[in-house]
Amino acid sequence: MNPRSTAVVDVRLGKRSYAIQVGSGLYAASPSYARLPRGSGAVIVSNDTVGALYAQPLASALLPFYPTVEIVLVRDGEEFKTWQTLQEIFDGLVDARADRGSTVFALGGGVVGDLAGFAAACYMRGIGYVQVPTTLLAQVDSSVGGKTAINHPSGKNLIGAFHQPLAVVADVDTLATLPQRELVAGLAEVIKYGAIADEAFLSWIETSLPQLLARDKAALVHAVTTSCRIKAAVVAADERESGPRAVLNFGHTFAHAIETGTGHGTWLHGEAVGCGMAMAAELSLRLGLIDRRHAERVTAIVAAAGLPLRAPDLGVARWLELMRMDKKAAAGALRFVVLEGPGRAAVRTVDPATATATIEAFLEGPSEPPRTS
Repeated sequence: MNPRSTAVVDVRLGKRSYAIQVGSGLYAASPSYARLPRGSGAVIVSNDTVGALYAQPLASALLPFYPTVEIVLVRDGEEFKTWQTLQEIFDGLVDARADRGSTVFALGGGVVGDLAGFAAACYMRGIGYVQVPTTLLAQVDSSVGGKTAINHPSGKNLIGAFHQPLAVVADVDTLATLPQRELVAGLAEVIKYGAIADEAFLSWIETSLPQLLARDKAALVHAVTTSCRIKAAVVAADERESGPRAVLNFGHTFAHAIETGTGHGTWLHGEAVGCGMAMAAELSLRLGLIDRRHAERVTAIVAAAGLPLRAPDLGVARWLELMRMDKKAAAGALRFVVLEGPGRAAVRTVDPATATATIEAFLEGPSEPPRTS
């Protein structure tokens, strides 16, 4: 694929439908935003790190369409995905005199996207927003589907709302400044899509990891586009995660326990998802749903991407407590996304003994994820 070409993926949700643009040279180009509804003003929400690099070029691209463009910056990091930061965004919107005709532009990774989207869902009971994701994880996952949230000390993303964006503009050029550790973390979500929904895509990932790790633009555009197509189809079938959409959380029940148990920000979300997918593959094997060869294949791909395979020793009781706070849990029962075969997944209730045995199999080695340079 020519990395300069633009792929468009449609998320079909009736009146809430929108397009995802994927390509190179998009985020600072005015044509990327030409089809958005004209509003009374634009407010770019970003963090200190990303804003310094990309906020002004984005503002210049938006000026032909909005009478005012304001910038609100928040602190950078998962540990700031809190009520306090959400309030800072509300203060910024008020200071910008944003009204119901204003549009929020979420410029950054998953934390910024979740915060800005939640703020847009709440401000004046809901205003429009656009996702401009600048990390691989956000481009392939968190910017698509309308999930917005902040964290709670008892669990990740426990407080939030479904609020679909007006559009998503995923420019792989922004990945050039992404730290390698965060690029690797983003690959976890790419691997997830192949594991749960597309065996051919999983095989492509297996052979293309060197190009993805080297930031080959054509490979990145293909990975982002295919991931978004898979997610768009799942979201269109189950917008509010009442059924099939839950399979998108493969590895996440373990991952959210890791993130909360170690303190938000110690592990990157994608690092925890990578380890969580290896654990979920092992759980699927213990349940007799897949054979050892497939479980080891998924784990080998996670390892080849540079993601951690060993989980922190939180204590089994703490692990179980945290996983019972997972949004898939029902009446205290543990529920996990498991593999039923190559490219197939489902949600299953799992007894505590099997879950415990799986956790214990991963508690050897360091509790900290590796630091990729």
